Amino acid sequence: MTAIKDITDYLDSLFPPYTAEEWDNPGLMTGKRSNTVTSAVLTLDTTATAIKKCVDTGSSLIISHHPLIFGGIDTVCEEDTNGRLLSAMIKNDITCYAAHTNLDKASEYSNFVLARKLGAVPDSIRELEGVSYGAYYELDTEVTLGEYMKTIKEALNASGVISINGADETVRKVFVQGGSFEEDFIENVKESGADLVISGEIKHHVTLLLAHMGILSVIAGHNATERVFMENLKGVLEAKFPDVTFYYEEGYEKTLF
Repeated sequence: MTAIKDITDYLDSLFPPYTAEEWDNPGLMTGKRSNTVTSAVLTLDTTATAIKKCVDTGSSLIISHHPLIFGGIDTVCEEDTNGRLLSAMIKNDITCYAAHTNLDKASEYSNFVLARKLGAVPDSIRELEGVSYGAYYELDTEVTLGEYMKTIKEALNASGVISINGADETVRKVFVQGGSFEEDFIENVKESGADLVISGEIKHHVTLLLAHMGILSVIAGHNATERVFMENLKGVLEAKFPDVTFYYEEGYEKTLF
């Protein structure tokens, strides 16, 4: 019988918690590692929908990307949204584990997955020196930004993608960073020769700065650019723990049950 500890120890080996950013909070949010597990739910965020999926399937573990608990939580009162979610997991004996920036920094399980999803030439995918997370890659051929935005939207099943740049501009060399683009890496991206940055969120003044450097940008949604991490991780865990059923859940319902 597989214990939750077996899975969390394996995840810790892939994504060492000490590699997470100082402000981050990976690891256990609720529960205990000693419980056994026959099924688990993977999710980008610990939502009411994910908790309900656990209850409906008898799953005792949630594996999320974004930690539910950050420094600002000071109550588990059920009149508070996060308190209500935490209380529901405690009442239903659900262990919740998060791997966040420590997963982001494991490129083979994060941004390399995203790059392949977006049509990268496999041999071109690489990390950039001095950049904590993200992936540089090249496309087979040069395409217009408008054409590639359609590819991005379809590949990520995104509700939409946006850019301040002209659709007739051409791209081939790309830097992608799931989630939010870190503007501290702009100079590194410029030095790489990338002519396009793709991320889930890019501040408007950053898109302008990139444009002034001759670099195009596409905003594809935080959720759309990171859920591929968890979808991929589902397959990794299924291969490692064949006796455990893994579900992926991405819904955002308002109420728990």
